[in-house]
Amino acid sequence: QVQLVESGGGLVQPGGSLRLSCAASGTIFGIKAMGWYRQAPGKQRDLVAVINSGGSTNYADSVKGRFTVSRDNAKNLVYLQMNSLSPEDTAVYYCNVKSIAREFWGQGTQVTVSS
Repeated sequence: QVQLVESGGGLVQPGGSLRLSCAASGTIFGIKAMGWYRQAPGKQRDLVAVINSGGSTNYADSVKGRFTVSRDNAKNLVYLQMNSLSPEDTAVYYCNVKSIAREFWGQGTQVTVSS
């Protein structure tokens, strides 16, 4: 069974930073991309950042320059470094892995940006 577990969320003040981690267990064959989505209350789940199998990255315009997605293939981990956080970043952040067959999702970790 494939399982994605996010960690690192919490409460942070505006302008602060958090680092999210996603640990993937099990075997996923043919990974094409790994990344992060987020969903705020009453809003849809939106893509935040992705890193593909070749190492290239893509970011939502709203987080570009502030967030960095990275991976550790040897440890089967994907990270999201979030800097200069604002209240608009408050959401549940979900790890996502896209394989040649389908997508896998974590349960999410809450990020709250508030003073």
